[in-house]
Amino acid sequence: QVQLVESGGGLVQAGDSLTLACTFSGRSFVSYAMSWFRQAPGEERKFVAGINWNGDTTLYADSVKGRFTISRDYTKNTAYLRMSTMNPEDTAVYYCAALFNIVVVRGADDYYYWGQGTQVTVSS
Repeated sequence: QVQLVESGGGLVQAGDSLTLACTFSGRSFVSYAMSWFRQAPGEERKFVAGINWNGDTTLYADSVKGRFTISRDYTKNTAYLRMSTMNPEDTAVYYCAALFNIVVVRGADDYYYWGQGTQVTVSS
């Protein structure tokens, strides 16, 4: 059984940076594409960024492209989301998700494994 544990959320000011981490356990990390989603109050869960099984392909939502960077460390079985130049619209609960696939997909319904979520709040 795959388990995902997010960490690194918090309160930051507009323009600041923050890095989220997602620790993976239970199966072979290299067999899973990893993604980050976020959900603001009253909104649906949306794709933010994803990275394929070997780390050579990444996808981003248009709203974060150029500001956020997804990466993965196979020695630590951890995926990261580096968020820069943050703004209040980035405020949401951020979720890590794993997909038993070599490629990344954007649909939340395709992901079976989810973390518990971590709150990120950006003040203006």
